Amino acid sequence: MVHNRYLQRGGEDVSTEVETELLRSAGHEVVMYEDTNERIARIGATRTAIRTVWSQESYRLVDDVLRGGGFDVMHVQNFFPLISPSVYWASKRRGVPVVQALRNFRLLCPAATLYRSGRVCEECVGKPLAWPAALHGCYRGSRAGSAVVATMTAANRLLGTWTNQVDLFVTPSQFSRRKFAEAGWDAGRIVVKANSVHPDPEPGPGGGGFAVYVGRLAPEKGIRTLLRAWTHDAVDIPLKICGDGPLRAEVVRAAAANPRVEWAGRLGLEEVYETMGSAALVVVPSEWFEPFGRVVIEAYAKGVPVVASRIGALEELIADGETGLLVEPGNARDLAEKVAAVVARVATSKNMRHAARDAYLEGYTGAQNVELLVDVYRRAAELSRR
Repeated sequence: MVHNRYLQRGGEDVSTEVETELLRSAGHEVVMYEDTNERIARIGATRTAIRTVWSQESYRLVDDVLRGGGFDVMHVQNFFPLISPSVYWASKRRGVPVVQALRNFRLLCPAATLYRSGRVCEECVGKPLAWPAALHGCYRGSRAGSAVVATMTAANRLLGTWTNQVDLFVTPSQFSRRKFAEAGWDAGRIVVKANSVHPDPEPGPGGGGFAVYVGRLAPEKGIRTLLRAWTHDAVDIPLKICGDGPLRAEVVRAAAANPRVEWAGRLGLEEVYETMGSAALVVVPSEWFEPFGRVVIEAYAKGVPVVASRIGALEELIADGETGLLVEPGNARDLAEKVAAVVARVATSKNMRHAARDAYLEGYTGAQNVELLVDVYRRAAELSRR
């Protein structure tokens, strides 16, 4: 298992940890090779840029691990930015099949979000070189950084890395699979396997009388729309915002000005589950193409309905009117009205909470997920032998 951790622990890190634990608990031996973005400050910008395109260190370390033999597959969760695609070549050199997770849109968009200047953006999709991203500085507001990421994807496309060094790609949603297929990727080598919540956190009691947002405080997450929604008269329920990010200052100011809004900061997973379980609903107001939306299935595991934007994979996860309600992305009034509607429905019936919990049990448990993951590995091994 290969994974590059971000500075702020997010859904990709959690999903990697869950899959590793599931495999081990099912009796499989998993060797983890990790790097972390905490090292970037020590490495420096120039060396990080070089490593992003090709890391000789990662190649050597992975080659050393695989040299001993006995490995059935190498699963790359995230190689960006320090590990790099060089590890695919090391794995193929040792005859080990490669699975690459597509948990974001980095290979289509240097920013990984298909989002720019407050709207969905697909300017770079399908281009041999993502020059618009470099022009606009889409990666962390840096033109130089964006150029490096664009170079990494373009260079590896020319080298045939994505077509010849990876046997199978796995993505958590049909929506994400379609986006890559639209960009020219071979849909036959992209398998959909949803994320899971493990261990089962068990349903919460509800009755807390508040809504909760859990996630990164970033523009693409719809934070500004969320804050505007809580200024509408239609909403008379408190909102707890759990998370951190670039819009923290705006959230803190909004919480100071609006007694119905509370910023709880960044919570640990158990605190998140406890808060979710007591909430009337979870709000996911995203305005970008969410590749999945882990917070939705976490809410389901706690038996909590979700109000989410009708965008990206969220539309797949929400059974509109049953496990929650879908809203128009960026529409604060629609969000406010749908929140009020769910609050009213939950207050008079337990059906939505039961439906949410059933959705988790039917599709997102650890036992189901590990079987699907092993099937992905078997398929990758078959393709590798051809």
